[in-house]
Amino acid sequence: MHGRRTQRSGITVILVLVFMGIFMLLLSGIAGYVFVESKVTRATYVREEAFQIAESGLEYYRWFLAHDPGDLTDGTGGAGPYVHDAKDADGGTIGNYALTISGNLSCGVLQSVDIVSKGTSADDPTFTRTVEARYAKPSVAEYAYIINDSVWAGDDRRITGPYHANGGIRMDGTNNSTVESSVASWTCTSAFGCDSSTEEPGVFGTGSGSKYWQYPVPQIDFTGIATDFPTLKSLAQAQGLYFPSVGGGDQEGYHLVFNSDNTVDVYKVTRTAYISATDITGNSKRDYDTIRNQTWLGTYSIPAGCPVIFVEDKAWIEGTIASKVTLIADDPGSYAPEILLSDDIDYTKDDGTVGLTAIAEGDIRVPYGSPYDMTVRGIFVAQTGYFGRDSYGTGDHQGTLTMTGSIVSNQRVGTKWSYESCNWWGQCTETGWSGYDTRVNAYDRALANDPPPFTPAASQDSAFVVWKEDVR
Repeated sequence: MHGRRTQRSGITVILVLVFMGIFMLLLSGIAGYVFVESKVTRATYVREEAFQIAESGLEYYRWFLAHDPGDLTDGTGGAGPYVHDAKDADGGTIGNYALTISGNLSCGVLQSVDIVSKGTSADDPTFTRTVEARYAKPSVAEYAYIINDSVWAGDDRRITGPYHANGGIRMDGTNNSTVESSVASWTCTSAFGCDSSTEEPGVFGTGSGSKYWQYPVPQIDFTGIATDFPTLKSLAQAQGLYFPSVGGGDQEGYHLVFNSDNTVDVYKVTRTAYISATDITGNSKRDYDTIRNQTWLGTYSIPAGCPVIFVEDKAWIEGTIASKVTLIADDPGSYAPEILLSDDIDYTKDDGTVGLTAIAEGDIRVPYGSPYDMTVRGIFVAQTGYFGRDSYGTGDHQGTLTMTGSIVSNQRVGTKWSYESCNWWGQCTETGWSGYDTRVNAYDRALANDPPPFTPAASQDSAFVVWKEDVR
């Protein structure tokens, strides 16, 4: 019996030792897990603190630029980086941020400011976070359309990008972004497809994207986005390309053909033929759009440091754009020159390094004789006139007009017009149409925050138009 007790005691000791070993193993595993989790939590906290410190650097320099616009040296007059302590609510130092500031110039004029802020936590300087932002006035290139009037988008329209009108909008087309009207209600007339003058909401229609319709919203000030033509003329004369008035009003001007090697062929137009037309307001007119005689002036390289072309006359444009270029058609007298999109306009790259901004004092039109199927890229601003295609009668049937970029028009826009016959009961049927049967619009996301120089601003208040974290 004594031997049995000894055997049982030995088994008990072994079991106790085994269970103690298992317990110690589990305890050490739990302790290791808690330790690792503590380190991860601490690292996460420090990284988040460094991120918040970096963001505070951006906010500091936004405040600084609001008080000292154009100062890229943090008030020091010297080179950066510019290091500042970050304080908590009690005034204690929790880390620092280092700022690197650079300006984007064109023709020697500041266009935007790039800010890089590197945040470091005092708790652990080995963890840093870096954020970058671009400070500029929001551009009209952020919109597919900005119209200083009421407008009707037909059921054949497909629009990608924000759509804004300071007047009312009848939206029968398809949109995948916001459609904004600055009025709560407006009077829709027969010019907008209504049978009689009726009071309608700011945005109404049969379009499928009604969940994105917004009204009323603040107006976009067309006076505020007005381009300083005299300044641009001086810059073009000194550093860019300048072409003086031919002197023939809307019957003469310049024909510009852009080339993929970043040059432009320029012709002086001395004789044109006209076609009878009806403009956007319903007025009959003569469009002197067909070039009969032109003289070659030369092939010009577009200056890299000041890619501004100032034409003091009517301009026909087409071709392939190979850099960021801004074209202005303006006359200091009573004549408001037009820009005619006479043929396809394309880019050599789609990465945001290439773009066209075309600003006309008057209208920007797609003229008679344009391609049956046409592709146009650019940011088009009709300062006092309209963007569109005039009506050339029921026999003017075009195919598809594809536009990538932004359209800014002081007056109502339109590239297709219908003709109706109405009986005395007021019943109307369509008898014909003129223009492009299908219109496809998309804003250029690659240029929205970095358009060609001197592209008009949609707001005069500067803001961060680009924000990202540098994860390298």
